[in-house]
Amino acid sequence: MIDDFDPAAGVSGKTGRKAGFFRSRWCGEVSLDQLFWRDMVFVATAISIASSITALILLILKMPLALVLAIHFAPVPYNIFLTCAVWRTAEKAGGAKASMMMLGSALWLIATVVA
Repeated sequence: MIDDFDPAAGVSGKTGRKAGFFRSRWCGEVSLDQLFWRDMVFVATAISIASSITALILLILKMPLALVLAIHFAPVPYNIFLTCAVWRTAEKAGGAKASMMMLGSALWLIATVVA
């Protein structure tokens, strides 16, 4: 039936899991606490730090600046996605805690892009 349509249902393997990961966060199917604290603050921050360290090592090794900048800024689209997902989920949840997480996610995004 058309009501049971799931675009990722026929997708198998890693691609289906990735689609489910992004879709669940974008649609607000993941709790706001998990999205903010685990996905954004811990995992995405670790990814950003790793990418910055890698870029710094490449800079020390005198690699081309374009490559260094590409590595450094590679996590930015993912960070923007997570920030938008937090905002979408927080808007659905409402309340002071959700508002604080929206503010925190915006400040976090600025910090990860600038640092």
